[in-house]
Amino acid sequence: MGVTLTQQAANHVSRYLQKRGKGVGLRLGVRTTGCSGMAYKLEYVDEAQAEDQVFESFGVKVFIDPKSLAYLDGTELDYAREGLNEGFKFRNPNEKASCGCGESFTV
Repeated sequence: MGVTLTQQAANHVSRYLQKRGKGVGLRLGVRTTGCSGMAYKLEYVDEAQAEDQVFESFGVKVFIDPKSLAYLDGTELDYAREGLNEGFKFRNPNEKASCGCGESFTV
């Protein structure tokens, strides 16, 4: 199944990598935190790790470590602007609930 980006998310990542002047893609993972137990983490990747699973959408590579993939498989990452706010939105079919502030989730 894997992880995908929408066209808007891929465009945003591509623009940022160009502006940054380096990088091969985006790393998506999860960490234990928050009131619901897990939170998403994002970072730009300069060099892939040997154990990374790599997925590509609209020419942008998404790198995921094997432990995080179990929680993220099937996730679609979008980028949206809503009024003055903008940011990444996660559509994760594994997510059972999320906290009120939207910072953490459970599977």
